[in-house]
Amino acid sequence: MKTTLALAAMAALSAGVAYASQKPVHVEAKPDQEKCYGIAKAGENDCGAGPGTACGGTSTIDYQGNAWKYVAKGTCTSIKTPKGMGSLTPKA
Repeated sequence: MKTTLALAAMAALSAGVAYASQKPVHVEAKPDQEKCYGIAKAGENDCGAGPGTACGGTSTIDYQGNAWKYVAKGTCTSIKTPKGMGSLTPKA
């Protein structure tokens, strides 16, 4: 019984550490960059992931239409993903 409780406690602590390491991040834009929607993999967006998210690193699915990532100016709409092209405005 003690072993089971100890293992459960260790699992809970490990989960808490993993969750804590996935804190939202704030990414500073550079003058030669633009926001590109729908191109980020889950958890790799720079910001704008919609309701229920805090900002960078909080997208929940790959290529989420309302999550953006900074890219070099003029390249966004030429970025191809399995869900279509990048967009300068949020996608539905």
